[in-house]
Amino acid sequence: MAHQDLSITAKLINGGVAGLVGVTCVFPIDLAKTRLQNQHGKAMYKGMIDCLLKTARAEGFFGMYRGAAVNLTLVTPEKAIKLAANDFFRQLLMEDGMQRNLKMEMLAGCGAGMCQVVVTSPMEMLKIQLQDAGRLAVHHQGSASAPSTSRSYTTGSASTHKRPSATLIARELLRTQGLAGLYKGLGATLLRDIPFSIIYFPLFANLNNLGFNELAGKASFAHSFVSGCVAGSVAAVAVTPLDVLKTRIQTLKKGLGEDMYSGITDCARKLWIQEGPSAFMKGAGCRALVIAPLFGIAQGVYFIGIGERILKCFE
Repeated sequence: MAHQDLSITAKLINGGVAGLVGVTCVFPIDLAKTRLQNQHGKAMYKGMIDCLLKTARAEGFFGMYRGAAVNLTLVTPEKAIKLAANDFFRQLLMEDGMQRNLKMEMLAGCGAGMCQVVVTSPMEMLKIQLQDAGRLAVHHQGSASAPSTSRSYTTGSASTHKRPSATLIARELLRTQGLAGLYKGLGATLLRDIPFSIIYFPLFANLNNLGFNELAGKASFAHSFVSGCVAGSVAAVAVTPLDVLKTRIQTLKKGLGEDMYSGITDCARKLWIQEGPSAFMKGAGCRALVIAPLFGIAQGVYFIGIGERILKCFE
């Protein structure tokens, strides 16, 4: 692995830069994913493109970036924890760090997935509320005649139409439910991120190894880029059902006639009965389209060695 000799600081800078660039590029697709996963019954959006066009029309270009600030603020620590943890576990579990052992690679990935949840869970929780607000606004306009059963973040009903902000939601959650409110859906996040890391890290390492070049001592950039995209997409699509459950559980405000869920099994049962098995793959295409560029960009940042260059400036 070419990354082995990188200093941890350089790695963290690389991870952070990759996260920031990646999120900025793919955030609208992620917004579409959340809204598609959340719609029940009568579909408001036919698919990803339809969702993005309607969002842009109703909420302007920046409407597609609702919740991006939370993500951009927290994506750097999230990536940093994930990369550092994966490295730490790899070195801990694999004697010389170089010898390939699939079981140990999977364990390292599992450890990384468990550590990053500390940041991922509240980040996604807040992001989902903000991303879904626009869908609900339309939902409520369409059914304004029906009595509103949705619980607002703030107490007054007039405030429902105010644009929610991450700090407002976070404060409200902490005030009403304490820290547990921010970590709602933690189990579902773990259920999604651990399998993702278990699939992604070993798959990437092994795909990347296929293009190993003796002369350069590492795989070519194009090969690493494609490996990152392929491994990311495969892992993303594989864990989509868990992502759908997580999105549904973490959405606090529901549209009219939309269910509240008491937990993962309850959510899975209702989804299966009411919307059929296909509902578990809602937003799978979006997820693949979000994750592939994220890992491609991360590979690019590593390859260019932005972290090392920044550190050289400070030497």
